[in-house]
Amino acid sequence: MVQPAERLSLVSEYYFSRKLKEVAQLNAEGQDIISLAIGSPDMPPSEQTIEKLCEVARQPSAHGYQPTQGTPELREAMAGFYRRWYGVEIDAKSELLPLIGSKEGILHITLAFVNPGDAVLVPNPGYPTYTSLSKILGAKVVNYNLCEEDDWQPDFVELEKMDLSGVKLMWTNYPNMPTGAPAQRETYERLVDFARRHNIVVVNDNPYSFILNRERPLSILQVPGAKECCIELNSMSKSHNMPGWRVGMCATNAQFIQWILKVQSNIESGTFRGIQLAAVEAYNNDDAWHREYNVEVYARRRRLAEQIMAELGCTCDPHQVGMFLWGRIPSVYNNVEELTERVLHEARVFITPGFIFGPAGERYIRISLCAKEEKIQEALERIRKAEMSL
Repeated sequence: MVQPAERLSLVSEYYFSRKLKEVAQLNAEGQDIISLAIGSPDMPPSEQTIEKLCEVARQPSAHGYQPTQGTPELREAMAGFYRRWYGVEIDAKSELLPLIGSKEGILHITLAFVNPGDAVLVPNPGYPTYTSLSKILGAKVVNYNLCEEDDWQPDFVELEKMDLSGVKLMWTNYPNMPTGAPAQRETYERLVDFARRHNIVVVNDNPYSFILNRERPLSILQVPGAKECCIELNSMSKSHNMPGWRVGMCATNAQFIQWILKVQSNIESGTFRGIQLAAVEAYNNDDAWHREYNVEVYARRRRLAEQIMAELGCTCDPHQVGMFLWGRIPSVYNNVEELTERVLHEARVFITPGFIFGPAGERYIRISLCAKEEKIQEALERIRKAEMSL
């Protein structure tokens, strides 16, 4: 009998892939589940972005293969985006690479730097793809802990005591998902120092720096010398309401870019020209657009999500940023799924149990802000009606 590759035994089906089938069945039965689980922005891109896509799509010459490393226009726009918002100078020709989303970047970077058997440092709690892709590619996953009492920042004392032999990459993600911990300049500086001293490449995944952030966004590349040992991933999915468009980027030194490009060029053939040129328009969104879509809308939704947390007896840090709310569950529950399953089946609201982000998330839930205010309000009312408060 035909058998799958052994690597499939190292991972399970993605939690949301599995759970959404159950939610779809409940909806088919007339349950009308409100989903506050997935971080897929429900708002549209800017009008000029959509108009440019339509304009280019009508051009007969626009439908051929595109350069793997992106059009010059897109690379220049990405470099301009970093200059405008982060104050970071990036050479558009040699120091950045467009991606079909950050997930693709995680794959390509791992293939470019990690041999089977090498180790990678992965945060706990953290984005599940850092772990799953590492396992699929034969890397050894070494978790480092993020703790609430440390504001979910890396414990560098603990890191220095770890066996770092064989570690090639360290995955970081600030502003943090799932915890909402803000980026900190001091953390970035210590990460750059750590990378230099241990000859480890730090990869900072940075798609949330605009969401609920009224200050200048931070980048690890703002730290002097960071390009020598760090890579930053960024994405238009969250900051520009373009999750389905699949436009991301990585920025680092020219040598690292060439290694990643060697992998990328053997896997994919570039994004549709219309999407690339529309992305250029999106990078030119004005400050008012970002303030409305990335701050004001999410702030209103966040206030409702905080009421849901309080209704469920959960506690959360008011300084969180990003498009989720992360909260600790009450001690009366034996485990987090006891709460999330009750919310799903009694209140017909789907929220995320924190265990999917690692053992450190086992006593937490995550609420997505990617739903209209009236839907979040309705979810709140359903939870109240189900008498789930403690």
